[in-house]
Amino acid sequence: MIGLVLAAGAGRRLRPYTDTLPKALVPVGPDGAEDGPTVLDLTLGNFAQVGITEAAVVVGYRKEAVYARKEALEARYGVALTLIDNDKAEEWNNAYSLWCARDVLRHGVILANGDTVHPVSVEKALLAARGQGRQIILALDTAKELADEEMKVVTEPGRGVRRITKLMEPAEATGEYIGVTLVEGSAAAELADALKATFERDPDLYYEDGYQELVNRGFTIDTTPIGDVPWVEIDNHADLARGREIACQY
Repeated sequence: MIGLVLAAGAGRRLRPYTDTLPKALVPVGPDGAEDGPTVLDLTLGNFAQVGITEAAVVVGYRKEAVYARKEALEARYGVALTLIDNDKAEEWNNAYSLWCARDVLRHGVILANGDTVHPVSVEKALLAARGQGRQIILALDTAKELADEEMKVVTEPGRGVRRITKLMEPAEATGEYIGVTLVEGSAAAELADALKATFERDPDLYYEDGYQELVNRGFTIDTTPIGDVPWVEIDNHADLARGREIACQY
C-alpha cells in the first residue's frame, strides 16, 4: 500500500497564492507563513503516521514548485516520492489526472485530493475497513449538513455506493465523499478503464464520475464513515481560513 496525492490543479479561486503555486502547496499554517505546512505536508505526514513509506504525487499546474520541494519533503516525512506529470492539468478535469497514475494503482493506494485538510484518523478508518472483498473504499462524512457544492454519495446496505455526484438534492444523500479513498491493487485495471471511458466521454468530468461509471458496470464501491471530525476541502479563501483553523489541531 502506497500513498497517492492529486496535486495538479490550479486553484484559481485561491489567487494570489496560486499565481505561483499549485493548490496543494498553499500554506495552511496558522499565520500563513510561506515556509509553513501545506496540504501536501499534512497529507504526507498522515501517510507516514500509518506506516506508508512511498507515495506518488500527480503534478501539473506549477509543477516546478513540487519538484523543487521533493527532496525536502522526502527527508521531512520519510516517504519516497514519485512525481507523475499530468500534461493536461490546465485543460482537463481530474478523471484524467487520476488515470495518469494508473500504473501505481496496482500497488494498492490511499488516494488523497491535494486540497483536503483532514486528520490521520481518516487514513486509519480506511485501513481498518479493509478486507471481506472490499476493493475500493471511500471516506464518507455522514455528520455534516450538506449543500449544493459537496460531492454527495447515496449508499445502499449490502450494495455500497449507488450514486456519487454533486448534482443531487442534499436531502437524498447518505453523506459527503471527502476526497480520500483506499483502492486495492485488485481494482486497478477496472478503475483505470472506467476513468478512461469517463474522460473520453467528457474531459471536464471528475474522477468521482469514474467511480459512478464503475458502479454502473456492476462494481461494488464501499464506504466507511469518518465520524464527526474536522476537515475541509480548500476551494476558496474562506475554505483556506477554515483549513488553517483545522490544521492547528493536528
